[in-house]
Amino acid sequence: MSGNIKRVIILVLIILIIFFIRRFPAIQDVKQWVEGFGIWAPVMMVLIYILGTLLFLPGLLLTLLSGATFGLMKGFAIVSFGSTLGAALAFLISRHLARERVAKMASGNPRFAAIDEAIGEGGWKVVALMRLSPAIPFNAQNYLYGLTSIHFWPCILTSWIAMMPGTFLYVYLGHVSGVAISGTRERGGFEWGLLFVGLIATAAVTIYVTKLARQKLNEKIPMNKQSVTSP
Repeated sequence: MSGNIKRVIILVLIILIIFFIRRFPAIQDVKQWVEGFGIWAPVMMVLIYILGTLLFLPGLLLTLLSGATFGLMKGFAIVSFGSTLGAALAFLISRHLARERVAKMASGNPRFAAIDEAIGEGGWKVVALMRLSPAIPFNAQNYLYGLTSIHFWPCILTSWIAMMPGTFLYVYLGHVSGVAISGTRERGGFEWGLLFVGLIATAAVTIYVTKLARQKLNEKIPMNKQSVTSP
């Protein structure tokens, strides 16, 4: 896929998200509900993100909401913190509390054996590649890592760092959407241009990093063994 096509897709996605938010006031109601907690709003958003991670709720929507509600940098910090805590709790649940149940679900897919073997050989490096590549859903990875031989801290620290590019991209997208629907003040063409240029640049870097991660991951886990079912 050429760079120009990717940019067009990103712009179309931005327009659709802005249109969706404008057309459905319920989304704005959720944003206002979170803001209603005042100084505790960031804490509430982190708790919501942790719960969403554990229950397999769509993280994309929560990430966009964080960007629209708290802005770029604060929203990024909230999502990064919440998603990492959620991943840590899911890892611990899988390893210590629900290991048999999660293992039974994972055993139904032979591809998990290849992933387990690759992590056993490559450790945190394989975890980093899997986090950067969208080959396996984020929430599913959290539980599956608890069944592998990797230790807790290498897994969580690696996940925290490797998830940053995607987190920043979607928070940025939510931020741009939030700016578009807010009526606080008029923004000039130059300011809008900076917002969109920054978004496109962030998306381009994220796509490039994801592509490299997928190529490296294919060397360790064949493409036909990458997909796993969610536990």
